[in-house]
Amino acid sequence: MIELGSTGLRVTPLCVGTSPLASMPGLYGYEVSERRAVETVDAVLAGDAINFIDTSNGYGADGSAERRIGLALRGRGGLPPGVVLATKVDPDPHSGDFSGKRVRRSLEESLERLGLDRVQLLHLHDPERISFAEGTAPGGPVETLAELKREGLAEHLGVAGGPVELMRQYLDIGVFEVVLTHNRYTLLDRSAEKLFRDAYARDIGVLNAAPYGGGMLAKGPEKQQKYAYGRRDDTIAAAAVAMRDAATRAGVPLAAAALQFSLRAPFVHSTVVGVSSPERVADTVALAGTAIPDALWAELDSLAPGPRLWLDPPD
Repeated sequence: MIELGSTGLRVTPLCVGTSPLASMPGLYGYEVSERRAVETVDAVLAGDAINFIDTSNGYGADGSAERRIGLALRGRGGLPPGVVLATKVDPDPHSGDFSGKRVRRSLEESLERLGLDRVQLLHLHDPERISFAEGTAPGGPVETLAELKREGLAEHLGVAGGPVELMRQYLDIGVFEVVLTHNRYTLLDRSAEKLFRDAYARDIGVLNAAPYGGGMLAKGPEKQQKYAYGRRDDTIAAAAVAMRDAATRAGVPLAAAALQFSLRAPFVHSTVVGVSSPERVADTVALAGTAIPDALWAELDSLAPGPRLWLDPPD
């Protein structure tokens, strides 16, 4: 395990993302039953390879991911010692309100669903849904998060979202101890590398989510034609095919290389991988331990799309 920046939280290099456990077939293309979701969380808690679970108030209808995690935790008498759980505050799902008042209510809902009286790590989730001025206004989301920390309801604060420069803006105000972004540090996209390096150097915890680019690097571009849940330039899919061919020649699943690309980065504390079944938990641990020839890394790097095709191309 490694210390997550300056938080003092000790986490494993793998973190389980629970968005798929909310059962959102419109996003992922499949349903996940409550029983399967609870069994998946149980599989994580029963092992020793992963001690870190990531969720959010907004995952699924009426917070279904948190509710299912809460069921698993209650079955074990609460959050086991040594397990780190992070959740996120989200706007009101009906009105879109993302005020300071809503941030407080979002955490209250999460604590009720999870059966906890506080969380170790609380993220401001996808702040790109409001302006930076709204996010940092007096009495707004950031100020309220700081209050929640002072009140002991959240031990540590993070910011979790997409656009790299917006994440940097939020880090620069000095409130957040952890940064999470998704789909922006993968074999196909390096948008977040400088942000991550800079954050790590400042002793800010770095979480890299979605190392498979929304599935393209795990399922293959034939099954998952979208990168980061959206249509992209055909060059992205072509690069994924070329990378898969290179990995196959080396006798390695492309998913293993995609996962370890993040795990081997010296500036990433933990990699968040979405799982949807107990088998996927075991598969993810196995992929993390797959031997990869050194020569493959250089070949994969040579096949990576250029910066103009990244989600956040540099200026």
